[in-house]
This record gives sequence, C-alpha cells and structure tokens, in this order.
Amino acid sequence: MTKSAVQVAREALAVGHQTFPAYGSPTSRHDFTQAQLFALLVLRQFLRTDYRGLVTLVAEWQELRKALGLQKVPHYSTLAYAARRLLPEAEEGGFSTTLRWSS
Repeated sequence: MTKSAVQVAREALAVGHQTFPAYGSPTSRHDFTQAQLFALLVLRQFLRTDYRGLVTLVAEWQELRKALGLQKVPHYSTLAYAARRLLPEAEEGGFSTTLRWSS
C-alpha cells in the first residue's frame, strides 16, 4: 500500500488504459483520455476531496500532471460527467459492494 498520490495516479492510469477505450466517442474533442479521467477519479477518492478541490490540486501539482500526461486541467464538470459514465455504481453509492476485480 502506498501513500503517494502520484504513485496511485500512475497505477490507476495503467488500469484505465487496460480497461477503457482511449475515447468515449470518435467525435469527442480528445482533450482527455478515459484512462486519464479514470485516474483522476481514483485520485479524488484517494485524496478524499470533491471535484473542485481535485481540479485545484491538479492545477497546482506539476508532478501529478506530468505523471498523468495532462496538457491542461479538466473542468470539474468534466470529472463529474466522467464519473457517471465510467463508474455508474460509484455514483449510485454501491461502488464498495459491487466492485469485483478480475484477474
């Protein structure tokens, strides 16, 4: 178990690359990959903050942006929409009981 937010972000990014297609739609703006958004959502839980707080931290944390390959910081609403799309169980409050890791 690590206490490094940057390491958690790297691990979540790797899992996101294995789990999600790069973009949700061929016509999306391609500003952020789904793996990057997933990593940010994992980081949000790790840091126990809200979407706006996470955006502020990411904006001020250059090492984290570099680890995630972010050229810019997403708007907090982008993260909220991504959470509904990528983690619907978490948004309904059932994430901790319905998540099953597959190997």
